[in-house]
Amino acid sequence: MEWLSDPVFLSRLQFSFTIMFHILWPALTIGMSVFLVVMEAIWLKTADSRYYRHCRFWGSLFLLNFAIGVVTGVVMEFQFGTNWAGFSAVTGDFFGNILGFEAAMAFAMEAAFLAIMMFGWNRVSRAVHMLSTVLVTLGASLSAFWIMDGNAWMQVPAGVTMRAGHLVPVSYREAIFNADIFLSFSHMWFACLIVGLFVVAGLSAGYILKKRDTEFFLLSFKMAVVAAIVAAPLQIYLGDASGRLIARYQPAKVAAMESHWDTNPPGIGAPLAVVAWPDPERQENRWAIEIPYLMSLLTTHSLTGQVKGLKEFPREDRPPIVLPFYAFRIMAVLGIGIFFLMLWTVWDWLRGLLSPERAATRKWLLRCWLFGIPAPYIALEMGWIVREVGRQPWVVYGILRTESTVSRLSARPVQASLAAYVIIYTLLFVLFFIFARRIIQKGPDTTAVTKQ
Repeated sequence: MEWLSDPVFLSRLQFSFTIMFHILWPALTIGMSVFLVVMEAIWLKTADSRYYRHCRFWGSLFLLNFAIGVVTGVVMEFQFGTNWAGFSAVTGDFFGNILGFEAAMAFAMEAAFLAIMMFGWNRVSRAVHMLSTVLVTLGASLSAFWIMDGNAWMQVPAGVTMRAGHLVPVSYREAIFNADIFLSFSHMWFACLIVGLFVVAGLSAGYILKKRDTEFFLLSFKMAVVAAIVAAPLQIYLGDASGRLIARYQPAKVAAMESHWDTNPPGIGAPLAVVAWPDPERQENRWAIEIPYLMSLLTTHSLTGQVKGLKEFPREDRPPIVLPFYAFRIMAVLGIGIFFLMLWTVWDWLRGLLSPERAATRKWLLRCWLFGIPAPYIALEMGWIVREVGRQPWVVYGILRTESTVSRLSARPVQASLAAYVIIYTLLFVLFFIFARRIIQKGPDTTAVTKQ
């Protein structure tokens, strides 16, 4: 249990726990806000009260989720000072500005217009309310952009130079628009969208299974499915593109993701280990089930493309193997499962099995949607593990090592703060489900009409 007395490991564990918990909430905020914009826009266009009622019902869940996200997010920035003072000191000239941009440009916009979006019904004009919903959605997405931009810069640093122990910006354009930002932000944004769509479709499926307000929830189910049918294939494409970009800038991460030890010789494709037992000490897989040539094909789009093995890198520069390897596979399996659930749903829809009269009979399909709600969340978390653990031992890739950026703390205060966060976040999680359950049990007001 030596790790209990290691402040570096404990600080990493604390940051991992808090960010993996926090990310659950903005993911749904982004995804559901897009859904609400679409529903409100259709209501404005058609004056159909059904869409207004959907905005009111799903908006209440959105507000609850947003509140938890705000509370858990406050902790994140404080940790840069409490646990990662070295990181803040060295990177603050750029990274601190990025966090400032997120607060000033994005979070402030969300906070300013959220009250109008949630409580302005029948108090402001329809156009003003629509604008507030759009701006809240824009703020949520812009917040994700700036957070991902700071992380992308840590993954592929650019536009800075080291002066007197500080990373000083020499080109904000190159630093902000680094090689990783567009793919990483797009991949994250679509992941958040799929989370939101799955929550809407999954909860709607639960209501349909119970034959409760079937016509109401069949509308939201189909709307979410249509959007997911578009988003899921795009997300797979973005994942493939992200993998090739990682192979270019972080080849050690790719080797760790695939537990790939030896660089494949010219003319011979690298196999893909479907499952394996990596052994970092022996620098090999004790056993593996492999598909010949597939790793080269996926990484380089060539059957014989060369992929660097872990042995090409000094031991001290190699990331951990087991976590990225299995996290990547869990993410990939869930992504494929989501894609096939789309196909199944489309097939039933085309056969006329999702009509108000027959939808409740499609019990297995609806159960897959209901119990599949955690799937995109888990895929999102696994992708984050691959991204962050695979970057180790660097906090700013190739420039700044993680161990050199931790605050000078003993293990005891980090143990205490970690325990406190676990307790507080668990309480918040329980409270969220208590209030969400009340909203879900109450259900929508299917007679509500706007007064304007």
